[in-house]
Order: sequence, then structure tokens, then C-alpha cells
Amino acid sequence: MRKLKITELNRITAEEFKQAEKLPLVVVLDDIRSLHNIGSVFRTSDAFRIECIYLCGITAVPPHPEMHKTALGAEFTVDWKYVNNAVDVVDNLRKEGYIVYSIEQAEGSIMLDKLELDKTKKYAIVMGNEVKGVQQEVIDHSDGCIEIPQYGTKHSLNVSVTTGIVIWDLFKKLS
Repeated sequence: MRKLKITELNRITAEEFKQAEKLPLVVVLDDIRSLHNIGSVFRTSDAFRIECIYLCGITAVPPHPEMHKTALGAEFTVDWKYVNNAVDVVDNLRKEGYIVYSIEQAEGSIMLDKLELDKTKKYAIVMGNEVKGVQQEVIDHSDGCIEIPQYGTKHSLNVSVTTGIVIWDLFKKLS
């Protein structure tokens, strides 16, 4: 077995990425403090051709050198928009036909491994602040909550790790 060189990976160009069909999935980042977490979400979103990332509240916007450290240029390929209020984003996405899930531990949340998706529909996921999670008002405007089953002693995962797990699972279910 031989490790592949970057030139052997046959990745598409940034221009080809812009033109490529996207996964019918939008990511909403609400009040994410860490530039490294934001950059990581951009990089994961590039890997799975996410439609768009909405940056809300205190979430920083590109370009930023600290964000670039983890995004590695994905902040220039993945479409993004800044909207101050995440509730407005959720309401608008729902009007556009998206099913919106907040990723949060909540009463009645659906465990990610039990989630069933309709490949003919469009989806959005809301990721909340590293400490406080998704705001209750955003949850109230969402179609539901998704929770990642956890079996250890900690009550949560890092927001960029959570986003990666959820995007990967939704990618498998929508592809």
C-alpha cells in the first residue's frame, strides 16, 4: 500500500466546484466563537459540496487568517452569507422549502442514527454556540432537533466535530 500524492487525488478545481451540483444541505452557524471551528466547518462543507453556509450573530466571516488555518481555502469555494439573526435564516429557509434541524440535545430530538431523510427534499442544519448550544428561539422555529448518540462521560462534542459527523451522515443518506 502506498500513500497517494496530492497530485494523484484528482480533486476538482475551485471553478469546477462552483459549477458542480451541490448536496441539498445548508449549514447555519449561530454565534460560533472559534475561528478554527468556523474554518473547519468550511473545509468539511467543501469536502461534501454543501450548498451554502450561513454565518450568524458573532460568527466571524472570511477572509481571516486564523479561519484560513483550518479552512485551507475552502472559505473561497463554499458559498456563504452573513445574516445577523439565525431565526430569520431559519424562517427564510423554511419558506424556501428546506427542512431545518437544530443539532441539539432536546426533548423529542431524533437520534442521528435513527434519522430518515427524503432524497427529494432540501435540508438545513443549525449549529449553535460552543458553550450555550443552539438558542431556544432558533429551536422553536426549527422543524426538529437531531442529537448524536453519546456513550461516554462528556455531555457534548466540539461543534466542528459535531458538524462533520452530521454532514457525513446526511451525505450518506442523501447521496
